[in-house]
Amino acid sequence: MAMVFFTSSSTPLYSSAWTPQTVGQYAGTCIFLIVLSMSFRALVAVRCSFSLLWIRYSRYKDIPILYREMDELALKNGARRPWNVNEALARAILDTTLAGVGYLLMIAVMTMNLGYFLSVLGGAFVGSLIWGGWTGGTSQ
Repeated sequence: MAMVFFTSSSTPLYSSAWTPQTVGQYAGTCIFLIVLSMSFRALVAVRCSFSLLWIRYSRYKDIPILYREMDELALKNGARRPWNVNEALARAILDTTLAGVGYLLMIAVMTMNLGYFLSVLGGAFVGSLIWGGWTGGTSQ
């Protein structure tokens, strides 16, 4: 099997049922991949800022003041906060979603369809433009 990019407007994506038959359907598939790639970049930005976002979220809940002060102190000093099942569950769901979306994008690129590949790259570019500042200075 030759590993070369090709241009075709009838490449199946994810299943044989999702095979564009017209140029409009192919464009719709490419737009879907752009949006999926942008969503992936948004999820990466949320994941990079997860601890800070979780602390802000927990301020709106009925949490004892002692834990709030411990969270703020830990954030300032860079120390680890105590383990919290709700936070761990939310982080696990976010990480699983990131992995799933990442694999879907990888499968789209592995079709070797040039339009799909450029759509994923375009979505990553636009997503980084929009949500790149929310990564908290970390690179992922």
